[in-house]
Amino acid sequence: MGNRLAHFCADENIATDTIETTFKLPSPLPAWPPGLGFASGSINLGGLKVCQVSSFNKIWATHKGGPDNLGATFFEPTQVPEGFSVLGFYCQPNNQALHGWVLVGKDETNDPSNGALKEPLDYTPIWNSESLQIKKDGNGYIWRPVPPEGYAAVGHVVTTSPEKPSTDKIQCVRLDFTDQCESDEWIWGPGKTIDPNGINVFTMRPKSRGTQARGACLGTFVSKIGGKDSPHSLECLQNNNPDYTHSMPNLSQIEALFQAYAPFIYFHPEESYFPCSVEWFFGNGALLYQKGEESKPVKIEGMGSNLPQGGSNDGEYWLDLPVDGREKETVKRGDLQSCQAYLHVKPMNGATFTDIAIWLFYPFNGPARAKVEFFDVSLGRIGQHVGDWEHVTLRISNFTGELLSAYFSQHSKGVWVNASELEFHSGNKMVVYSSWHGHATYPKPGLVLQGNGSIGIRNDTKKSKNFMDTGVNYSVLAVDYPNAPVNEPTWLNYFREWGPKISYDLEREIKKVEKLLPGKLKSAFEKFVRGLPREILGEEGPTGPKVKSNWSGDEP
Repeated sequence: MGNRLAHFCADENIATDTIETTFKLPSPLPAWPPGLGFASGSINLGGLKVCQVSSFNKIWATHKGGPDNLGATFFEPTQVPEGFSVLGFYCQPNNQALHGWVLVGKDETNDPSNGALKEPLDYTPIWNSESLQIKKDGNGYIWRPVPPEGYAAVGHVVTTSPEKPSTDKIQCVRLDFTDQCESDEWIWGPGKTIDPNGINVFTMRPKSRGTQARGACLGTFVSKIGGKDSPHSLECLQNNNPDYTHSMPNLSQIEALFQAYAPFIYFHPEESYFPCSVEWFFGNGALLYQKGEESKPVKIEGMGSNLPQGGSNDGEYWLDLPVDGREKETVKRGDLQSCQAYLHVKPMNGATFTDIAIWLFYPFNGPARAKVEFFDVSLGRIGQHVGDWEHVTLRISNFTGELLSAYFSQHSKGVWVNASELEFHSGNKMVVYSSWHGHATYPKPGLVLQGNGSIGIRNDTKKSKNFMDTGVNYSVLAVDYPNAPVNEPTWLNYFREWGPKISYDLEREIKKVEKLLPGKLKSAFEKFVRGLPREILGEEGPTGPKVKSNWSGDEP
């Protein structure tokens, strides 16, 4: 990854920040199999060539405010390849090891008067730290380039002087190579939280995201007065290349990527309901029901050859466990030995990233547990449902093949975690923790309380002897671009529910738990349960992977 942090000199009176260390994956990247444009070091956006730079000079830092109240550091990209130009500076919170990157650009339009890149005409001051009364390395000044007509600014310049920077410090981008962007994660502000009326610094991402979207993230930041949704005048890049998936991995490269990064998934020591392969679920008595014919369920054949295809989740069909009590209990508990990880590979951020979504199927989701002040209580039937699809997603750089981040699905939501914050096992294989009974995924073990204050659903995770190395048994389910075709299994295009709608007396279940609670907690608990989404209440049968919004879109 090179010398990512050059000339980093901190004031000896200032405590060392985490950012003063540089993150690297535990093991070197392997040599990827040959292909087209994947991991070639650069990507042609149709006349604008870009490459990824992760070497930086520190420009300015503050040591208070932002996440964990540790401040942030602003950097200028260095070691820019010959012929390429800086498009924007980089900024990162001080509570993490330095792990970032930015894209730099090279004009390949062969148009000397109207090229893909032009110098700014001037700079507009956005903010400076002169009046900021917190620990800082001198003063910092943030500037926005003033683009020529027909061009847009895609990044800021940061200096330690009130004098305007030179116009050759940065390049603006022709409008047809840009796309709308939005603020994403909070990097810094002078306080411990976002001040809607003060200065804030955010990461940026394309506003439109998905497998067909062409917007590309630069890795730069946006600085503005106001909160996350306040307006700003920076843009992202756009991939105009007609063959924009040229940078995506082929099948042999997908296999190599997954072998390099395949997660180890740990299940809680007291987990009773494990994942299994879809084939095992069908072969052990899973049933297909049709509305109006509930007394005549049919066994599911092979890989789902008799499942209805396409359409929508119209309530006409659903799956369920076997009728026989013994068979039902066997299937509910799943079969870890047969379990298969199902991979969905898709382009993201204008095909500058490859996302590998890793899906696991659980025949049954166990009862939820809640923490109510000092009491831990089982919620009975609340949270139980047949069929449970969970996933994690790997986000990989198409410039290098490096793992950048991972998404952990957690019930109806989830969280992106940078690679620098992941736990690894056996080289670069990341570790995932599956929550007890609920099967939500987390990057660290422990308790995560889903709720408000001291009342919430418990999500308990812990290492145990029960774990899954997803790289041992997996299949590539679907690839959303033409240079890596696969045959999708029939069951993937079953768009109805993988479990029945469950009807139970919510009032009765609440009363059962309230009997265990002191009087003052009863009403608070009831209010909390009634506010839970249906997915957690377990009332609705879940749909399969292809029906989820993130199948063709970005993660929420």
